[in-house]
Formats: sequence, structure tokens, C-alpha cells
Amino acid sequence: MRIDLITLFPDMATGFLNESMLARAQEKGLFETKVHDLRQWSNDPKHRTVDDRPFGGGPGMVLKPEPIFDAINALKTPESHVVYLAPDGDMLSPAVAQKLSSKKHIIMLSGHYEGIDERVREKLIDQEISIGSYILTNGTLPACVVIDCLCRFVPGVLGNENSLTNESFSNSLLSFPQYTRPAEYQGMQVPEVLLGGNHAEIDAWRRAKAAERTHKKF
Repeated sequence: MRIDLITLFPDMATGFLNESMLARAQEKGLFETKVHDLRQWSNDPKHRTVDDRPFGGGPGMVLKPEPIFDAINALKTPESHVVYLAPDGDMLSPAVAQKLSSKKHIIMLSGHYEGIDERVREKLIDQEISIGSYILTNGTLPACVVIDCLCRFVPGVLGNENSLTNESFSNSLLSFPQYTRPAEYQGMQVPEVLLGGNHAEIDAWRRAKAAERTHKKF
């Protein structure tokens, strides 16, 4: 899998994508990410302008269509799937991330300012994704969140593939409580069932606690 991210803030994404599990997975050749500065496709080489005032008036600026069209067309292949990070997009979920993980090439467009020219959305975008009902200063961080989420479904990225089936939301439930050594700390004890070695009882306890936690939250 290859992921190309188009953004106005490439340094913001580069640091994130070259740390921890994502860095190790790329070193193993499990997937590849490349971050591109949208300004390199500006038709104004002196000022590298990629935005302009909105027609009809209003606050803020809008990303111009020309550099976005040029950027996506330069990166696009027959296998490309183009994703735009937008507050009004489909909500990110494990199912959305898993489906994305099967794509061979993803181009992600990070929105900024008041958004992008609507003609880009109409002509070039295959999928629009939101990471939540709130607004951020730009779409670079949401793009990184989506990349992190989907890459966990790429075979080999996780050290233990069972992690995908035991984590929050995998079965429409939140995760169960986790404990580690020491078994007693400041008078607080680890539940006895987890210390007994009976895996059937442990599984039943975990399912019950996951359901209880989910019920309390939702």
C-alpha cells in the first residue's frame, strides 16, 4: 500500500508518520507514506499562493482548484482512491478504516482555511472522512489519524494480530479493564479471576466487564 498526503503543513505530518509503530511498519515495507506540500503545485511561483477569497464574500480563504487538480492528477494512478478530510465527511470507524486498508494507493487531501473549492469535491474526491464533530485548524492531523487507524489493519503492522479483536469497538463494545504487575498496589488488588489461569472464566469476566463499561458510557 502507498499513501500520498497532500497538505500545506508537511512537517506536521512527517514527524507523526516517522515515529513508533508506523515507522517500523514502513521500514519492513508493509506500506509507504509520502507527504507533499501543496504549494509545489502553485501557479504563482513567486508567492506560492494556493488560496483566494471566496466568491460571494465571507470570512477566511478557500483553497484554489488549480493546484489541487494538478497535485492529484500528478500523483494519481488507475488504482488510486482519493480521500478528502472534511468535518462533514463520513465518520471514521473501524469498518471504514478496515475497508481503506485494502486499497493499493490512497491519496489524502488535507483541507485548510474555509475548505476547498467545491469543484474539487465534485470531480476528484472518491471519499470524504471526518474524525469527529469538531473543527481543527487544518486537516493534516485528521489525515494522520486516519492513516494510523487504517494501517493497523494492514497485515503485519501489529505485533499481535489478536489485538484487533480485543480492542475497543471491535465487537461494538468498549475494551475490558486491563491489569499488570504488581498484583497489589497501594491496597488495590487485581481481580482474582485474572490470577487463576482459567481462560474460560477470564474470557467470561472480560466480556461482562466490556458490556458493563459500554452500558455505562452509552
